[in-house]
Amino acid sequence: MTEIKLVRIYDHEQPEGYRILVDRMWPRGMSKVKADLGEWDKQIGPTTELRKWFNHEDEKFLEFKEKYIKELDENDFTPEFIETVKNKLKSGDVLFLYGAKNREHNQAVVLKEYVESKM
Repeated sequence: MTEIKLVRIYDHEQPEGYRILVDRMWPRGMSKVKADLGEWDKQIGPTTELRKWFNHEDEKFLEFKEKYIKELDENDFTPEFIETVKNKLKSGDVLFLYGAKNREHNQAVVLKEYVESKM
């Protein structure tokens, strides 16, 4: 069965699948060739204001999650993004790529949960 997988873009071992970068900012030091993306959906990432406020501080994660879900609910691009993920899952796994060091508290974790809840 196909699934959405979370993958840190800097990891050496990368699973197979359709690669979507879900960060608003390009990962520092990563070449476009090495990233090998299917697409870069920067408009699905948290706003710059929210990202800077969160600052990857674990104690802010629950509040960040609430705020980011609100942004996703209000984002005109969200339905199109979910539809793309749904269509790509028909032929294989979809990888949500992110640059954050923290694998448990980042926007890709929230986005995966959100998209799965809408499918």
